[in-house]
Amino acid sequence: MFSNLQISRTLAKNTARMESSNKTVSQEAMQAEWQEVQAAQRNPALFKPLYDRYFDPIFRFVFKRTADENTSADVCSQVFLKAMQKLHKYEYKGVPFSAWLYRIASNEVAQHYRNTQKNRVVSVEDHNISDLIDEITEDGDFENTRNKMLKAMNELKEGDLALIEMRFFEQRPFKEIAEILEITESNAKVKTYRILEKIKKLMMKNG
Repeated sequence: MFSNLQISRTLAKNTARMESSNKTVSQEAMQAEWQEVQAAQRNPALFKPLYDRYFDPIFRFVFKRTADENTSADVCSQVFLKAMQKLHKYEYKGVPFSAWLYRIASNEVAQHYRNTQKNRVVSVEDHNISDLIDEITEDGDFENTRNKMLKAMNELKEGDLALIEMRFFEQRPFKEIAEILEITESNAKVKTYRILEKIKKLMMKNG
């Protein structure tokens, strides 16, 4: 249990909203990008277009989890350094290259919190939490339900919260979540269902 977990509803005011990740990426686009990755595997200098394309999304991903620009910049540097070091191991698995980068970023954020023992930040915006509320309850009292839900989420394990964060707050498809968390797509769906049930029970317990 992450007893020092912090739910932040103010972080969104300090950064542009991350673009929705549920936009369909065509097979053609992913194949074209795979060609770029293969070129970079042969010649590291050709990694720059991928770096330029994904630096901002990765920075926002990290910032939403740290709420600190300097920390985010440091973590991003580590993300792309490790991406360069491990690029030769990358294999195309039918998801955008960004999913692999997000996996590295997720691991680096986790390492940051292990090293600093600071509070884990989760950015929660009302328009995103509405989707989560719709999945769990039909209660029309949004303010009361939201407060109960935030309290329940504060009791989740870090891994469970990370999945909810990616699925509902960043609206990532299950296939991408599975790649980031290194689990199967079906496992990602089952885990999400179980976590939603856990949130329901915690909300009922807390009244």
